[in-house]
Amino acid sequence: MPRIVKRPDDRRNEILDAAQALFFERGYERTTVNDVIAQIGISKGGFYHHFSAKEDLLEGITARLAQDAVARVRDILEDPSLDALTRLNGFLARSRQMKVEDAPKLRAAFDVVFRPENLLLYHRINAASIAVMRPVLTGIIAQGKTEGVFAVPDPEAAAEIILHLGASTHDAVARTIAAMGTAEEDAAIAALDRRFQFQGIAIDRILGLPDGSLTIVEPGFTRAVMTAR
Repeated sequence: MPRIVKRPDDRRNEILDAAQALFFERGYERTTVNDVIAQIGISKGGFYHHFSAKEDLLEGITARLAQDAVARVRDILEDPSLDALTRLNGFLARSRQMKVEDAPKLRAAFDVVFRPENLLLYHRINAASIAVMRPVLTGIIAQGKTEGVFAVPDPEAAAEIILHLGASTHDAVARTIAAMGTAEEDAAIAALDRRFQFQGIAIDRILGLPDGSLTIVEPGFTRAVMTAR
C-alpha cells in the first residue's frame, strides 16, 4: 500500500487532534508522546518534525481551544445591536458557561500547569491563549471607547493588561487545587471567589467603569469548575 503523504498543516492538526483526545480522556501526565504516535500511526520522526516535546502539544491545543472559544461566542461578537458593555458582559458570561461545561476535560489536561515546577509551561500556554484573545478583546474595548463608555487611551494595551491580569491568578488557583478534598476546600474556594471579584473591580477601573459594571464570577461558578471531574 502506498504511503499517504499529508500536507504539513493537516498532519500537525491530526497530531493535535489525537493529543487533545488523549489528554482529555487520560489526563496530560498519563499520556506519553508514544501514546500520541500510536494513536495516529506515524513515526517518531514524523511527530518530531512538527513538535519537539509533549509541552508543545499542550501549547498548540491551548491556541486551538482559544480559537474554538471565539467561534462559540461569534454571535455575541458580531451582533450589531449590542453596545460594548453589553457585548463584553455577554462574552464573559458565555465564557463562564463554557468553562463550567468543559471543566472536567480541561482540568484533566491543564491542572498540571499549576504545579510550581511547571510555571514556565503555564506562561507558555497563557501566551498562546492571549495571542488569540487579544484582538477580540481589543475590538470590544475599541467599540466602547468610540461609544464613550470605556475611558482608555489605547484599547489594545488595555486588552493586553486585562488578559495578563487574568493570567496572574496562577498562585490562587494552585492553592485552591491543592486544597481540594481537604478541610480547607471551602475556605480556598471562597478565597478564589474573592480574588475573581476583586479582579472584576480592577478591570472596571482599567476601563473607567463604575465598580460592579462587569460580572467576572457568579455564585457557584468557582465551585463548579474546581469540583469538576
